[in-house]
Amino acid sequence: MLKIIFVAIIFFSFSPGNFKTEQKKYPRVRTAYAEKEAGMLELLQENSIQLDGLEIYLSAFKYEEELELWAKNKSEDSFRLLKTFKICRTSGTLGPKRKEGDLQIPEGFYHIDAFNPASSFYLSLRINYPNKSDRILGNKQKLGGDIYIHGDCVSIGCVPITDEQIKALYIFCVEAKDNGQAKIPVTVYPARLSDKTFETLKAKYLAESDKVNLWADLKLAYDKFTQSKQLPSITFLEDGRHDVK
Repeated sequence: MLKIIFVAIIFFSFSPGNFKTEQKKYPRVRTAYAEKEAGMLELLQENSIQLDGLEIYLSAFKYEEELELWAKNKSEDSFRLLKTFKICRTSGTLGPKRKEGDLQIPEGFYHIDAFNPASSFYLSLRINYPNKSDRILGNKQKLGGDIYIHGDCVSIGCVPITDEQIKALYIFCVEAKDNGQAKIPVTVYPARLSDKTFETLKAKYLAESDKVNLWADLKLAYDKFTQSKQLPSITFLEDGRHDVK
C-alpha cells in the first residue's frame, strides 16, 4: 500500500498537460475515461464550461451524506454545481478528526494532494489531513492520515462513494489537474449549515467548544459561498481557528 501511495504522489507532481497522460497509463483510469468521458463533456457543455479551462471545487456534507462537485472556467469567479454524489458509508460522529483510530471523517478546509490510480478502493483522491488546524488542535503524537475520497463503500474515516461515481469524479479531477489547477479545494462540513441547522448544532454541543468553534468558521465559509458561489479566502490561525474572508 505504501508503494502505491508513493507512486501516486510522484504523478501528482508532473507538469500541467502531462498529468493526464501519466494517469492514463493505469487500466482503471483508462476504463474511467472510456465509460465516463462522454458524460463529463456533456455536463460541461450544458454548463458552458470549457474542458481546457476547467477548475473544480468539492464540498462534502457528513449529515446529508452528499459530496458536491462544483466547476467554473478559469476566467470566471463563480462556480456552478455540476453533480452531487452520494456518500455511501460513513463512520464516527459529527465533529472533526483529532487522532488516529477515532473513526472520524475530518471536518474543515482541505485540498486534494495525491491521486491513487491503483487504489485498494478502485480509485482514490487523498485530502491533506491533517491540515494546520488539525496539527494544532489534534493529538500531536497520533494524528493519523491517509484520508481519501474513494470507491468501494467502506469507511474508517474516509469519504467513500461507489466505484461508478469515483470513475466520474476522478476524471474531472484529472482534467483540472492537467489544466494546471495546483490545488483542488475540498471543504468538509458536518451538515449543510443553514442558520437553523447551525443554531441546533450549537445548542446540542454547547459544552464542546472544539466542535462549535470549527463549525462557526465553517458557517462563515458556507454562507459566503452560498451567497456568491465564490470561494472565500481561508487563513489558518495560530490557535487552530480560521480567518474567513
